[in-house]
Amino acid sequence: MVSGACCADWKELSDKDPVTAVVPYFPYSRQSKKKSHRGTITARLLANLMGIAGVKHVVTVDLHASQMQGFFKCPVDNLHAEPLIARWIRHNVPNWKEGVVVSKNAGGTKRVTSLADALKLNFGIVTTDKKRGPNMTASMIMNHLDGFERQPMLESMGRLRRGVSPSRQSAEADSSGPSDLNPGLRARRGIDSEAFHTNGQQRANSADSQTHRLLDDATPTVSTPTDECSGGVESLVMEPEAHCDDRRAGDVTQGRLIQGHIVDDDFPSPSSPADTSQPDADPMAMSHSSSFFAAEPLAFGGSGAEDAASSDEEEETLKDPKIEHMITLVGNVRDRPVFIVDDMIDKPGSWIAAAETVVKRGGAQKVYCMATHGVFGGDCLAQMQACECIDAIIVTNSFPINEEQARRTSKLVVLDLSFLLAEAIRRNHHGESISPLFQHYNS
Repeated sequence: MVSGACCADWKELSDKDPVTAVVPYFPYSRQSKKKSHRGTITARLLANLMGIAGVKHVVTVDLHASQMQGFFKCPVDNLHAEPLIARWIRHNVPNWKEGVVVSKNAGGTKRVTSLADALKLNFGIVTTDKKRGPNMTASMIMNHLDGFERQPMLESMGRLRRGVSPSRQSAEADSSGPSDLNPGLRARRGIDSEAFHTNGQQRANSADSQTHRLLDDATPTVSTPTDECSGGVESLVMEPEAHCDDRRAGDVTQGRLIQGHIVDDDFPSPSSPADTSQPDADPMAMSHSSSFFAAEPLAFGGSGAEDAASSDEEEETLKDPKIEHMITLVGNVRDRPVFIVDDMIDKPGSWIAAAETVVKRGGAQKVYCMATHGVFGGDCLAQMQACECIDAIIVTNSFPINEEQARRTSKLVVLDLSFLLAEAIRRNHHGESISPLFQHYNS
């Protein structure tokens, strides 16, 4: 706690000599956006407090979101530990040129691609999604459609799936229309049933012929040699229903995740038997029906979809024994070293899940968990040390690490940031450029 007199003395001192705050790990950096309506943005609050205290310059390392530099009314030097991590990889991993840089979630892809470009390596991504019940979405859709007549809607969707053109549907509807009318009403409208059926059939045939002509014009033609001796070329016409073979689809690997660990395919699901006994819903019908209702609006507008779940909520969901997750690995990591990179290590769940996925499903050779800030909340360091799929944990000393825990953790490697911060302070003091601190060196 700082008293009012101390704050006044600090403000008077800062007015005479500008104060530069060196903050290797910026506190509350993950709270850089609102999680709920009328919620506080704690990182912005801390930036305001530092500005009121008289800070005229801020030097920090790897902000959780680079947009946080706009929270300050003074210049901010957001240094990067990426050159130090890349240098460690080149000096300590024998076959690093065959490695793959992997992001453990979708939010860290920009950081991963930056390191992959610096080392000229391939990159991949691991995504986790909650596995839902088979008919949960279908039941929600049908509950929203209680006021509609479902049978005509389902029949219309069935015609679409069978390939019946909308023009034929309209012609069929028109052709069946007069027969359903009252004879007296037909007489007053002057409708001839036979002529109406004939005109409707002609319109349907004309629309179908025009559709087939458009498809024939758009059908690609590929020329392939027929015989090596004759050198002739024949025309290969691809049918509209032809299935394209994507060879890169083999780089996508999926697995089941229960309580944060990879399980076999025959492992019993934690879902209730009632859910597993129901037949799978038709995804096409669910897709068409989902357009009939919208999400519930929030109090001040917006849908809330842009608010990602916090790290604590993600960890609680992963550890829930009643929820099964599907984890997906995009990228080829077989027989290669894998570098899982993020800005901080706080909770162990997502790191262990990503490491087990690349090893047990992807067939990776070794796994290196790398981050700038080693926060290690709770028993995070002990759990990562006990994980057999993790070979090394690389962090910097931007955040103080308990010495006793560090001694017990043989996989932990701590990189020193003192040279980076000292050089930034020296260059700022002499008015020199700090751009060279962001460059990578091959030495």
